[in-house]
Amino acid sequence: MKCCDNIDARMVDETSINLDPIQVGGRLTPEAMKAMISWGDGYSVCDNCRKPFRLDYIQNPPLKDFHVDVAEWLGMAQARTIPGARRGFQQVAGTYVEKGDPVLIGALAHYTSYLSVELQKGIVREIPKTADNHITAEDTANRIEDVVREFGTAPKLLYIDHVDYQFGNMHDVKGIAKVAHQYDIPVLCNGVYTVGIMPVNGKELGVDFIVGSGHKSMAAPAPSGILAATEERADEVFRTTQMEGDITGRKFGIKEVGILGCSLMGAPIVGLLASFPTVKARVEHFDEELANSKIVVEALRSIDGTKILSEYPRKHTLTRVDTTGSFDQVAQTHKKRGFFLSSALSKKGITGIIPGATKVWKINTYGMTRKQAEYVADAYLEIAETNGLTIN
Repeated sequence: MKCCDNIDARMVDETSINLDPIQVGGRLTPEAMKAMISWGDGYSVCDNCRKPFRLDYIQNPPLKDFHVDVAEWLGMAQARTIPGARRGFQQVAGTYVEKGDPVLIGALAHYTSYLSVELQKGIVREIPKTADNHITAEDTANRIEDVVREFGTAPKLLYIDHVDYQFGNMHDVKGIAKVAHQYDIPVLCNGVYTVGIMPVNGKELGVDFIVGSGHKSMAAPAPSGILAATEERADEVFRTTQMEGDITGRKFGIKEVGILGCSLMGAPIVGLLASFPTVKARVEHFDEELANSKIVVEALRSIDGTKILSEYPRKHTLTRVDTTGSFDQVAQTHKKRGFFLSSALSKKGITGIIPGATKVWKINTYGMTRKQAEYVADAYLEIAETNGLTIN
């Protein structure tokens, strides 16, 4: 059988409660699925592309209004759709970073932040994390001064995670941005775990750029995302082409350089668009998400030997758990070794945990109902008790 002759239907979220940290915020809405059926073709959204021939000017489907609405929703001046958050990092770095330029990045940042600087031949300098895994304004100020002494200039750009992917911790973005702006450093806020999950306002945070992920947190197909900028920075990061062919004299209108003219088309942008009303509404109920997350986290904490490595009380639904002293002790003698936990969860209709992981692992409870949260909590307790662990 050839590789592509038979692609099985994926039924993960239809048949299980999914705890996968990177998947739960990207589950499509019914509206997005419906829109993809009719608009999924590669260039479908270009049916009505007219002068000036740019994606964010198309009115049917209402992409022009969408770009305006997203910017307003995020408290920013302008926004563009992009093929994933990493391309937002790349676009901003491509605007401000040149060979040998220093860039500050929080030590808990995603690897794509680093690669976006490396692509420009820039030099990364990290802001260290504290003992409790936070990036602070004080440490940021100290590292800026370190960079000034080392390079003779302030960093050309600073990346800070709103919530990091390793611990799901909330960082002092507002304080960090205030410090950076004292040195005229542009600040990029990585909102891949917050934009579309909880309220985010760039004006209140005081940042120059917000990057969001459609497929991670905005109920959209991959690859998709948002890059939003302040009025001051928009003309720089969304600059239009000045290129002219030396023989033909060709010019290319108002195509934007950073995204090579147009970015999202077909299924990714239509899914992003169709889910947007639901996404706007759901961020206002993040307190309910935290309440459901607390049910699961408290159950895990009650298992003797289990530690919550993320900040506590939790401020996000992504949580890092250490069960070296609990489930991993069971794994030492269990016939299935470390796979006993994922196997037991699977039998109870719970998925998303890395098979074999019983030491340190992550869960994300986002999107659960209260009943599902209680079920998952009870499942962990039952598995613990069945395997001789003490419940406190």
